[in-house]
Amino acid sequence: MPLLDVRNLFLYYRTRKGPVRAVDNVSFKVEEGTTLALVGESGCGKTSIGISILRVLPRNVYMYDGEVVFDGVNLMDLDDETFRREIRWRKISMVFQGAMNALNPVITIGQQVIEPLVLSGVDRGEALALAAEALKSVGLSEALLKRYPHELSGGMKQRVVIAMALIMRPKLVILDEPTSALDLITQANIMNLLKRLKKEHRLTYIFITHDLPLASELADYVAVMYAGKIVEIGTAEQIFLGPKHPYTKMLMDAVPTLRYDKGELKYIPGVVPSLIEPPPGCRFHPRCPFRKDVCDKREPEMKEIEKDHFVACHLY
Repeated sequence: MPLLDVRNLFLYYRTRKGPVRAVDNVSFKVEEGTTLALVGESGCGKTSIGISILRVLPRNVYMYDGEVVFDGVNLMDLDDETFRREIRWRKISMVFQGAMNALNPVITIGQQVIEPLVLSGVDRGEALALAAEALKSVGLSEALLKRYPHELSGGMKQRVVIAMALIMRPKLVILDEPTSALDLITQANIMNLLKRLKKEHRLTYIFITHDLPLASELADYVAVMYAGKIVEIGTAEQIFLGPKHPYTKMLMDAVPTLRYDKGELKYIPGVVPSLIEPPPGCRFHPRCPFRKDVCDKREPEMKEIEKDHFVACHLY
């Protein structure tokens, strides 16, 4: 049984122009101890899946439906208080995008790290000891507990945010662009840290990113999103070495390399469709060079074309 089984998940946002279909009937599974990378262009719904699972939703939610089965329990059946008390941060946590803005600038690092512990009834002294241990686990000194966020570098802030996500010893950690706005050396250090923590604590990750090379470093499985839909999902090897969906293929081809090439940089022509009025049928069909007559009439079903490799495309 998978640790996480998401079935027919919907998350629409209310706007003046109409509902935004950020997550539109999405299903996937995450096996315990593995990393699933959610990849795709900005605005395709990756982060919305993350906050749907953790249930930290904005006020303008128009529709939130489906099943989120975690460790055999459908979390959608839990009331908000039970979810907050038993699931959020204790069993599922999240490293939110943008460490620079994730920390409160007027509260010490220590106060922020121990907050979930204190709220769950842990004695303050014990909470501080656990916080010091958490900082050490991410390569930081416990002396930072008395510091303020502005006294830390970007990489140090990111490590603090990771420590906060792990302080309650969750099983599943959702990583939303955990290396964004960091220089390449710091980015590499954070990736190595995430790999080590996963091994030491036997963690399960959902890694949200638009950076395909980064996804290839950490992922066991990859789900490719486009315009609120998952269009392809499979093992990292299947997706990176043998992509099947036209969007996935073109996305891979568009990744720049260091190899000198006199040819033009490849790109995906056209524009990303509106999630308020998405195109009928396959949402990628207006940009797809392989589209057929059926593509703008009927939405393709997700089909297993080989073991663990699923594609939503009328070509298969």
